[in-house]
Amino acid sequence: MGSRVDRVTGALLGVHAGDSLGATLEFSSWASIQKSHPTGLRDIVGGGPFGWTAGHATDDTDCTRAVLLAYRDRNRASSPSDVDVVRLAGLHLLSWYSGRDWPDREPGSRPVDVGGATAVGLSRFALSGDPDMAGAGPGKAGNGSLMRCMPTALFQEDEELRISEAMRISAITHDDERCTIACAAYVTIVYALITGVEPSQAVQRGIDVAKTLEFGKEGLVQESIILGRTLKVNDLAENGPKPALPNSASGYVLESLTIAISALFDTRSLVDVLSDIVRIGKDTDTNAAIAGGLLGARDGAAAIPTAWIDKLQFGQEFISIALELTAS
Repeated sequence: MGSRVDRVTGALLGVHAGDSLGATLEFSSWASIQKSHPTGLRDIVGGGPFGWTAGHATDDTDCTRAVLLAYRDRNRASSPSDVDVVRLAGLHLLSWYSGRDWPDREPGSRPVDVGGATAVGLSRFALSGDPDMAGAGPGKAGNGSLMRCMPTALFQEDEELRISEAMRISAITHDDERCTIACAAYVTIVYALITGVEPSQAVQRGIDVAKTLEFGKEGLVQESIILGRTLKVNDLAENGPKPALPNSASGYVLESLTIAISALFDTRSLVDVLSDIVRIGKDTDTNAAIAGGLLGARDGAAAIPTAWIDKLQFGQEFISIALELTAS
């Protein structure tokens, strides 16, 4: 296990690498991938339905970057404790959504790929300016906030604030409790991993947080994490996502969380695990991004091939910000 800064850097790069690896086969079914890529993808090659160049960020990495910039900005402020990082995150997300001062984007252009709940939530935030008055409403339980919550896990030391900020940043677009609580559990697990806690104990902490937040409710987030401990990534890749994942890994937040937990307990290399996650099909980029973040937090940046990192659009920026914020 590497140093904390290696694990922090690995977590950020793991999100980006998983996103860029999976972008090539996004929306493809398990059956079609069995025919076209029976042994999976083991390199970042780009392409896919949106014709990405190799290593280009999709909305997963772009939105993660928006949240990361919010923590960087707060860190640089003269009085960081007076800064609402949630509102800052919303403003950076709007910069991405509107094409205002966003790398490799035509000014004023919309992203080529944006989820429905994200579009609704950011439009509402643009009108109100209040991150707590946005959101797409109950019933919208996609994985569009789970994919971007990594920076909160890495750069908020206070447990209560870490959970609160993760849930509030989620709720800018995804305010359904399945999403907000999934984010709270995920950042809890990641924080434990980067501080040297073993995966089984880290996941138990995530379950405990979900249990507290779901008290008196159905406990769906807890169930999704527990299910992840029983599933094998290679089984899902070889035999298909059903019946274990009824929505076929197509973007439901709790299925993405389940896959990520399963990945965390897979002792193979990050490359092997992410390759198999992509083989599962459908929301390949986001599922691999969410899982890649956990694997990077577990194994550190050294687990990610240098050839992959060299291709990542924001790879060097993520490394630079990780070094800046962990040194603070």
